[in-house]
Order: sequence, then structure tokens, then C-alpha cells
Amino acid sequence: MRGRQGVLHTGHHLIDLGARADDSDAGKVAEGVGRTVVHFADVSDAEIAAYVASAEPLYVAGAFTIDGLGGAFVERIEGDHGNVVGLSLPLFRGLLSQVGLTVPQLWAGHGVS
Repeated sequence: MRGRQGVLHTGHHLIDLGARADDSDAGKVAEGVGRTVVHFADVSDAEIAAYVASAEPLYVAGAFTIDGLGGAFVERIEGDHGNVVGLSLPLFRGLLSQVGLTVPQLWAGHGVS
């Protein structure tokens, strides 16, 4: 992908299990796909070899990670960076809304009211 861009799609599926007192929305489902474009630097063969030798690309999805060693080879990102590392919080918030929940409701039981 050196010097090119890749499009990362991450699927999110949310099911309300009705674990709260008012479980009128139990069983509701929401789903969506986050899309992020990652632009890679035009790195040298030596940089690629060193990255592979680090073993990091063997343990991450897509053979790179923006929050690890591979992040040095990312020039820019179009979209939500959270989508690249696993969970798009803006998309998640929208899905919560579709099943009748809000983010603060998830904080209950964690000392936040």
C-alpha cells in the first residue's frame, strides 16, 4: 500500500438485551458500517523490512495499525480514526439512538449520574 490509499470498512451490530429496569426496547437491533480512508506514505523497502521484522504486522488486522509502529507510515486519515482501531464512537452513538439508548445511560453503575 506504499504511496497509496486503502478504504477500511468496519461493521457494527448492536442488540439491546434489555438489561435495565425499563426494557421496553429489548430485542431492538441496529447496524451500520463505518468507512475510513487511510493514506499511506511512500516508504522505502528498508522501512517496510524493518516494520515486518518488528512482527507488529503479524498481529494486527490489515497488517498495520495507526496506534502502533505502523502509524508512522500513515500520512493522513479521512473519516473516524476510531473506525480503524475497532469502534467508531460516532457510529456507535447513532446506533444506540436507534435502539432507544443514549451514551449516558451506559454510564449508570460507574459512579456517573
